[in-house]
Amino acid sequence: MDESLKKLADIDLSDTLASLIQSGTSLGTHLIQAALVFFIGRFIIKMINKLVKTILEKRDIDPSVKSFVCSLVHILLMILLVVSVVGALGVQTTSFAALLASAGVAIGMALSGNLQNFAGGLVILLFKPYKVGDYIESQTQSGTVQEIQIFHTILTTPDNKVIYVPNGSLSSGVIVNYSNQTTRRIEWVFGVEYGEDYEKVRSVLAGILRDDKRILTDPAPYIALKALDASSVNVTARVWVKSEDYWDVYFDTNRTVYTVFNEKGIGFPFPQLTVHQAKD
Repeated sequence: MDESLKKLADIDLSDTLASLIQSGTSLGTHLIQAALVFFIGRFIIKMINKLVKTILEKRDIDPSVKSFVCSLVHILLMILLVVSVVGALGVQTTSFAALLASAGVAIGMALSGNLQNFAGGLVILLFKPYKVGDYIESQTQSGTVQEIQIFHTILTTPDNKVIYVPNGSLSSGVIVNYSNQTTRRIEWVFGVEYGEDYEKVRSVLAGILRDDKRILTDPAPYIALKALDASSVNVTARVWVKSEDYWDVYFDTNRTVYTVFNEKGIGFPFPQLTVHQAKD
């Protein structure tokens, strides 16, 4: 009797070990297959991304559309890779797809903001309020558009900071595009002392603007007495320049006006207080 029980125990232990070895072998095989699918898939995705980028560049497609399509293709390929890796692990893809769909509904509700950003990206590509390379201002942020991705627009500031602005807020908010037009208007307000000859000030200022060849003659520069302020007579000047010359002309004219006004004896006002002493 004891020998029979011992034989049965040995048989059960052998079956258990065989089952464990078989399960471990199967699991190891699935893990190796999943690892191969992952690494090979990553390599293929990298090659496809390069191919898509090359095709878009050869077809001279708008950079805004190109960056959006590249971002979208990359995300779709990564989703397919995840599904393939799960299938290689032995999970039924049909049941996984159903689980993924159910999870997608929950995730979609949780990430409704990102869905709004995706829709905003489509609106931006459709109506094109800006494109890659434009200098824009929106949501208290400003910079040059580097990329339009499916969820965000990437801006680079003049001091080389990178800003990610959600597409949803850009598509539904106010956008100032400084690069959309070929020309821009510059306006200065120069304060001079009371008692200065306005016609002299106007003549000197007109000469400064006339000598700068970057300033357009059509529309012609405009100079006028703007206001009699508390301690200064304010003279305004407005000119039109090419958009790319805006800041150079603005700063150069400030420097030139300061130098020439001093040479011509035109005084700049400064805050001062007059005290009257009462007589005894």
